[in-house]
Parts: sequence; structure tokens; C-alpha cells
Amino acid sequence: MDATELKAMQAPLKQAYREDASQALITLRAKGSIDDQSVACKVETGRAIAVAGLHPATGGSGLELCSGDMLLEALVACAGVTLKAVATALEFKLGAATVEAEGDLDFRGTLGVAKDAPVGFRAIRLNFALGTDEPQERIDSLLKLTERYCVVFQTISQKPELTVSARH
Repeated sequence: MDATELKAMQAPLKQAYREDASQALITLRAKGSIDDQSVACKVETGRAIAVAGLHPATGGSGLELCSGDMLLEALVACAGVTLKAVATALEFKLGAATVEAEGDLDFRGTLGVAKDAPVGFRAIRLNFALGTDEPQERIDSLLKLTERYCVVFQTISQKPELTVSARH
């Protein structure tokens, strides 16, 4: 897909959203069921069932997916798609490219071992390896726009309103 095709595909959507902002408000959903045999949650991915369990650092077997890994994978997926879309729109000459995310966790927090240890990631690093001969100014622009328009990156960096509820 080139810049012209991308713009043509997105133009009617952008116009509709400009005319009626409510059309742009979409609720995404994720659903899972608690496993009755082990400490795990079966998450419906739309393609298959992904079984998430405890990380080995919290007593898990390592056979199930770790939700922390899944968060980093979602960040990599979103950042990669966003980078490619921005590169396409900018007519940025991009060859092979990779995206990596890594995050630091102190499992004392999630296990309740130390009250001063945070629950969750202390730091997340998102790194791109870009095959390009574009000048640094264009690379900087590509990264700035990727950061700006990556939904997962922005959600992590700007804490959304969160609510928790239960029904029975």
C-alpha cells in the first residue's frame, strides 16, 4: 500500500468523524473466562483462545502466556502498525524494520512481599530498528508521529479513567 492508497482508504472515515464525532467513538472489548482447573484465564483473541497464567517469577509454570508479556506484545503490535502507517503516509523509504518492547517489573509488588515495591512495570522501553537511509530529521518525525498516534503507547503514557466492577 502506498501513501495515495492509504489516504484514499482513510479519507471517508476522517470526513465522517469530522462531521459527526460520535461516529469515531468505538468500544473495543476483550473477554476471558477463569480456568476452573488452574490459576489461569482463557482470553478470547478473536482468532483463538489464549491462556494466560502466572509468570514463573510468581509461581507459574511458564506454559501459559504472561499478561505482562501480552501488554508488551500489544504495544509492539500497535507501534509497528502505526510506524508503518505513518511511514506510508509520509512516503518514508522504509526497508526492513523491527520493533521491540521491554519492561522492568519487581515481582515483590504483585506478590505483596514489599509494600514499597510497585505493582506493574517500573519502566518500558520501545525500540525500533529501521532499515532506511532517510535523514535523521525524517526519522525523528517518523518516531514522533508514531508515538503520537500509537493507541497503546498513548494509553500507557496517559492513564485512562479506569473502573472495576463485579456482578453476581
